Parts: sequence; structure tokens; C-alpha cells
Amino acid sequence: MPAVNDTKFQPAVFLLTGIPGLEDVHVWISIPFCLMYVISILGNSFILFIIKTDPSLHEPMYIFLSMLAITDLGLSISTMPTTLGIYLFHSREISHDACFAQLFFIQSLMLIESSVLLCMAFDRFVAICNPLRYASILTTPRIAKMGLVSLLRGVVLILPLPILLKQHRYCKDSILSQSYCRHANVMTMACSDISVNIIYGFFLTVSSTMLDFLLILLSYVMILKTVLSITSHVERLKALNTCVPHVCVVLLFHIPDTALSVIYRFVKNSSPIFLTVLGILYMLVPPLMNPIVYSVKTQAIRVRLIRVFVK
Repeated sequence: MPAVNDTKFQPAVFLLTGIPGLEDVHVWISIPFCLMYVISILGNSFILFIIKTDPSLHEPMYIFLSMLAITDLGLSISTMPTTLGIYLFHSREISHDACFAQLFFIQSLMLIESSVLLCMAFDRFVAICNPLRYASILTTPRIAKMGLVSLLRGVVLILPLPILLKQHRYCKDSILSQSYCRHANVMTMACSDISVNIIYGFFLTVSSTMLDFLLILLSYVMILKTVLSITSHVERLKALNTCVPHVCVVLLFHIPDTALSVIYRFVKNSSPIFLTVLGILYMLVPPLMNPIVYSVKTQAIRVRLIRVFVK
């Protein structure tokens, strides 16, 4: 009997989901997704190539930008196999261990990206509010330490999630609402008590991405205060313009992340199509748009990109 019960309540796989109701056109939907992945990977690779090959870009702002590009490449590679597998080959099944591994990499990289965005906000704060000490504060060893702390923070805080999920038994018909694995979604498939997962997930949200966003907001309040004290209108606009790409990237990252977290935890009867589309935007848009935003709004990157293609 125990063996029978284990078979009944412990399916070997989760089922991932594409866009509900549009299964017949999944192959066609895969075309824009493929293009988005290609643009994302090429765009972030170009950013890394330009920064690496141009010594004049070996400055704190661009070193942080290269960290962001590496993280975005990791995110694209982490979600691409299951997402394209669903839309191209109708391959929905994913084993528990593979799902837990995927969510570990995805959510670690998301937390690392949140930390890198906070580091970039600190870079803009020092550059505008304390420009004379910019070079002495953001030295190369200190930037390396900030990058290492961001990496360790992401790994250490996310590691308990797959460990907690492995303790649960999962019911039949474990159908996830996304084309990739996410802790908030996977834990709802468990037949056993998930109170610890909910508490830790809430702690994780508050102590990481929410805290990062509040610190970024605080840094921009102080930046705005400093900018408004500048008498020259031209200099004021110039200072604000250096912050525009970062503000855009922060909004692209935090708005979908917050919306998904709130919906999974507090909204019981949300639309499956809305959840799926929001989940796709959450994972595909930031890695796609980050290199585009910085290429368009940052003159140094834009000029070097033009030189590459002109040659």
C-alpha cells in the first residue's frame, strides 16, 4: 500500500505550460520567442565584447554593465530549453530534479541581477553626489568584491528553495502555469504543508529584491536632491541623462517580478493566460531590452557599436 500511495501522490514529472488555448499555433508563437532569445544573446554578447576590447570602457559603470550582461545571458540560457521545447516540440514534461535545478539557476540569477542593479545605483549615486571621490571609492578591487558578494548572496539565499521543495510530496496532475520552473509556482503543487516555503519565500522577497528596490529608490532621491541643487540647466540634464538607462532597466526588472510574486501568493483566481504572458515578459523582456536600452541611451556604447558595424 505505501508503494501504491507513493505512486499516486508522487508523479515523476511536472508538466510545463505554454499559452493556454493557443496550443495549435505554438509553433508560430515560437518564432518571435526564438528571435527574442537570439537578439538577447547577441545583444548581451556584443555589450561584453565592446567593453572587453575597449580599454576606455574599463570604468566602474561599464564593469557593472558587463556583470548585468553576463547575468542576462545566464537567464536566457536557463529558460530557453524548456520554453522553446514547449513551443517547438510540444515537450512539456520536466523531472522534479531538473525543475528544481532550473528554478535554482533562474532565481539565483534574478537575485544576482537585483544586486547588480543596486551596485549600479550606488555607482550613479557616487558619480553624481560625490564625483571628486568617485575613482577612490569605486576601485577595481572594491568592484570585484561587490560582484563576488552579489554572486554569493544569490547562491546562498536561493539554495534553500530546491532543498525545501525536495521534502514535499506532489499530487497527480502537477501542471505548472509557466514554461519554466519558479518556486512560488512549484510549491503550490505539493500535497503536504508548504508553510515553511511560504514564510521563507516572503522573507526572501522582503530581504532581497524589495530591499534592493527601496535602496535604489533612496539613492535616486538623494541623486535628485543633488541634481536640483545644480544651478546650470544643461549640467542638470546631463547628470539626469546618465541615470535614464539604469532607471529603465530597474523598472523592467522589478515591475513584472513584484506583480508575479503578489499574484502567486495573494490572488487565488487569476487568469491562466495573464499569468503565462506575465511570466514570459518577466523572463524574456529584461535580458532582451537591457542591451538595447544601454546601446540607445549610452553614447559610449552606441558609438562603439556603430564603429563595429561600419567596419
